[in-house]
Amino acid sequence: MNSLMRKSAMPLRVIVAAAVFLILVIIMTLSRVTHADNGVTLQNGRLITIHDRGVENVILSQATTIGDALKEAGIIIDSKDAVEPAVTEKLVASSYQVNIYRVRPVIIVDGSIREKIVTPYQTAEQITKSANITLYPEDKTTIDRVDNISEGAGLQLIITRATPFSFDLYGSTTTARTQATTIGGMLLEKGIKLTRDDHVSPSPDTQITSGMAIRVWREGKQTITVSEVINFEVEQIKNADQPVGYTAVTAPGENGSRNVTYEITIQNGQEVSRTAIANIITKPATKQIEVVGAKGKYTTPSENQTITWNFLISNGFSRYQTAGIMGNLMQEHGFNTSDTSGGYGIVQWTGARRSELLSQPYPENIYTQLNFLMHELNTNYSSVRDTVKMTSTVDDATIIFQNKFERCGLCMQGNRIRFAYNILASF
Repeated sequence: MNSLMRKSAMPLRVIVAAAVFLILVIIMTLSRVTHADNGVTLQNGRLITIHDRGVENVILSQATTIGDALKEAGIIIDSKDAVEPAVTEKLVASSYQVNIYRVRPVIIVDGSIREKIVTPYQTAEQITKSANITLYPEDKTTIDRVDNISEGAGLQLIITRATPFSFDLYGSTTTARTQATTIGGMLLEKGIKLTRDDHVSPSPDTQITSGMAIRVWREGKQTITVSEVINFEVEQIKNADQPVGYTAVTAPGENGSRNVTYEITIQNGQEVSRTAIANIITKPATKQIEVVGAKGKYTTPSENQTITWNFLISNGFSRYQTAGIMGNLMQEHGFNTSDTSGGYGIVQWTGARRSELLSQPYPENIYTQLNFLMHELNTNYSSVRDTVKMTSTVDDATIIFQNKFERCGLCMQGNRIRFAYNILASF
């Protein structure tokens, strides 16, 4: 019986050992992925997550662009498909989320006109723009499913046009549009409040028809209508893969215009007051979309450790030397890049060195501080760099950097060495 039990137990021990080995392999793999950061390519490539037709596909790729990565994955992109980020986007980060919007037929219903187009776009503004159809701010749109499969499309975009009319508002005539059915409803829609001195023709209860002429004027006080510029807004999309200071305009903005009517009071031939009484937008401003770099701008101290390790290794320091330098930085400010009463940033710069750092663009950015650290090690502190690079132990690298670069008052050397060994063990 004991012999039988030993024979049956052997496979169990083998299975347990294999499971433990597999778990260790997974942990090591995840560790490599976690420590790959800020443009450092993973050992087996960059992690690309592709979303296509509701299916998620994850690959590791050594490609240099999004388009090349999609080719590696065997995904064919039609020239009319939309891909975000663009297929020309260079791969610099360790991971990406890629969305593919496939071209599909859409029916556009614009009054009596019914048109079928193929487009990858999702919003009414994008769809109409791709079809060279002009939308006005007062127009309304709805996107619905098409139940009749014989239409050859699954979606339809319905445009409800606003009624155009000629509008003389206090002496300034423009072509305006409205969804209202009466003149009174139009005035309410556009926020025009009539006083007892104001007159409107035709009467407010008149039904609005296309091309009709509507006039509003004021008896008594003088009014003036001027055209004013509407400055476009800027929407910034932060990209953590690009450095701070990077800006790329993906959709240029365009100023709009409006007619503003003022009531003016004149005394002794001089204007003494001006009050806006009406504001009609004649051309809406187009928002500008910009991608701005945010690399290192919102990093945590833990992320700063990884960034610093990769930075020092890339600048020729060994693992022991890098750990020694970083043990000092951990003691100084725990890899925080902020200002304190004792100094500024990861090194806790003071005096003239602090002032020089603050003169750099984005001084609180981890990359700015690391570049400034390396600038000092390559100039005024080049002897420290050379001495550290000659060390072969964590202790020596830590102590030399402490005494010759940090030159601290109360150093707590034991803490610095302990931090250095902990950091070495984690990378």
